[in-house]
Amino acid sequence: MAHSIDPAAGAVRGFVPARNDEERYLMRHIEDLADAAFSRGIARYSAFLSDREQDLARAALGRAGVRDGWRFDGGWPEAERRVLCLEPEYSYGECPVRCVQLQCRALPGAALPAHKDYLGSLMGLALKREALGDILLPADAPGTAYVFALEPAAKLICRELCQAGRTEVSTRLLEPEEIPAFPAPERQLLTATVSSLRLDAVLSAMLHVSRGTAAELIEAGRVEINHLPVEKPHAPVYEQDVFTVRGKGRFRLTALPGKSKKDRSIIEFFQY
Repeated sequence: MAHSIDPAAGAVRGFVPARNDEERYLMRHIEDLADAAFSRGIARYSAFLSDREQDLARAALGRAGVRDGWRFDGGWPEAERRVLCLEPEYSYGECPVRCVQLQCRALPGAALPAHKDYLGSLMGLALKREALGDILLPADAPGTAYVFALEPAAKLICRELCQAGRTEVSTRLLEPEEIPAFPAPERQLLTATVSSLRLDAVLSAMLHVSRGTAAELIEAGRVEINHLPVEKPHAPVYEQDVFTVRGKGRFRLTALPGKSKKDRSIIEFFQY
């Protein structure tokens, strides 16, 4: 008799240990940074870290016995990409995250650069991804973008960047007090029902495609859960999982409220 793989109510996915040499190197690097900071009482800072890398950093600090004196900072409260700040008591240090304002010089009616255009132009300056944080395009300021970057990268952007996509841009390095108070992103919470809390069933509901199409996306290596690749359509999902589907978008499963009257699992989620 088949048994349900649905996780218990309220269950969340546990930490996934380092899976390759690159991730193991990152954890050792974080431990070395922490040792240098707390043995000498000198503030130390990492490069920008993704969500997955932040999880690894937390694990590395726990393994090193570091409980206090550290935080993440991405330049604004809702930042996704953030720098690890190791700041022992009585140490002095300044977080190296700076903000560059980009202003488009587009002709009236011309298409404005999208996020991918800005990122592509920044990478064209031979910047490494870990030197760059979030790129924000406020809805209330069309033609204006804000790039968070490590200080050397921010200064390079101001010197070298002159266009995003095909549009000319001007740059200005902002002082901390000049950075706008960006509102938290408004996200529409959506609800659906699924026959099972399997990855293919949940993606089918999120993407409005057939379950077979969802399985093909997974098996083609186009799907990640919490920034880790997954290729098994039957993989279980958990509350707070983040699903990245290449070419389709990114989604967070916020809650599993229970069962519908037809005994289907209810899911609540939003798209980034």
